[in-house]
Amino acid sequence: MGRLTRPEGLAVGERVRFDGQVRLVLAVSGRSVTLSDMGGTPRAVPPALLFADDDFEVVDSSGRMPLPPVSLLETLPQAALEKALWWEGHILEVLHGLPPDATAGTEPNPQYALSRSLTARERAKAVELTAAGHKVTAGTVANHRRRYEKEGVMGLADHRPVRKTPKYGTVEDAVVAAMRQAISEATDASTRTGTFLLWRTEQILKAGEDGGEAKLPSRRTLYRLLDKLTTGTHTTGSATTRRSRAHGASAPFGELAAFAPGEVMQIDSTPLDVLVRLDDGVAGKVELTGMVDVATRTVTAAVLRPTTKAVDASVLLARTVTPELMRPGWVDALRMSRSVLPHRRLLSLDERLEHAAARPVIVPEMIVCDHGKAFMSRDFLASCRFLQIDLQPAHKGSPFEKPRASYCASVG
Repeated sequence: MGRLTRPEGLAVGERVRFDGQVRLVLAVSGRSVTLSDMGGTPRAVPPALLFADDDFEVVDSSGRMPLPPVSLLETLPQAALEKALWWEGHILEVLHGLPPDATAGTEPNPQYALSRSLTARERAKAVELTAAGHKVTAGTVANHRRRYEKEGVMGLADHRPVRKTPKYGTVEDAVVAAMRQAISEATDASTRTGTFLLWRTEQILKAGEDGGEAKLPSRRTLYRLLDKLTTGTHTTGSATTRRSRAHGASAPFGELAAFAPGEVMQIDSTPLDVLVRLDDGVAGKVELTGMVDVATRTVTAAVLRPTTKAVDASVLLARTVTPELMRPGWVDALRMSRSVLPHRRLLSLDERLEHAAARPVIVPEMIVCDHGKAFMSRDFLASCRFLQIDLQPAHKGSPFEKPRASYCASVG
């Protein structure tokens, strides 16, 4: 009884050597393989008997080679691509007896004749390449032939120049996910140390569905992973910067373009670093709240209060949409009639502008604000709804999304 060697695959159309003859595979099933016979009557052979035959081997395959993925071939370096195409020509000669550039009617060399076994042709190709200066064994030729039959030209290419290494090395995905969760939990908490984050990562893994089956790497590897995941997040640094980055816009952002007065307005408040005498005669600090029109860069209204409250924001909105009347003691140069504004045309629209100061009246369409209590209060939201104003809160910790109001409030 000979060796029991089963090929990688046996398909219809392949030619095999069995019982001293080269036969064509007509049908393949789990119980038998139907082979052609010199007498003309097909012969059904059990697979165990076929593979145990001493002469059995796959002589040739008539199946088509897989098409090369052009997009992947273009990613290979020129040298690797040329080497793969060079190998393809030699493998085709082993499989079919002729190189791909052979002219019509050319007879194959005797050592590559199809009457010889595939193993003999592979040995002949190894001898030929070794004589040409390429030290190649028959096993190398056989390996290249099998890869070519399975993957085409890509199976012959050297993938090392374009091979991508995992982003986090050999660390399991469960460990990376657990450390990401530990980092996100520390965003709004007090500043944590690296040791605490590693301990928290281990606790998350143990509490997972798999019961902590993921294998933790060494401490040094975990610290390197922590360094990669916390780059630019200030997880173990400044809490203010960490929260600002975490709650900022995750997608590309930009300032809304405004072309008409009132299309986009910004509101903000800031404490002033000065002492003033309050109404009760006590010295204290105050907050300045102002509203700026983006298109005209106009400060439409400002309120100075010891502490900005919801009613102050509503008063600020009311001053923005109503004319500012001249007060006793103001010079006539501050009158709207003395300004560059079209006073007569505006007077025909609103008679209150007759004694108004030279401040434009702008009705907002959209107001951009932060998450201050005064701007998120029920009173201010109700005022915006009554005037049909779209209130757009900026991202938390993102003052750059309302730069004009922040700047005017800070320098006010």
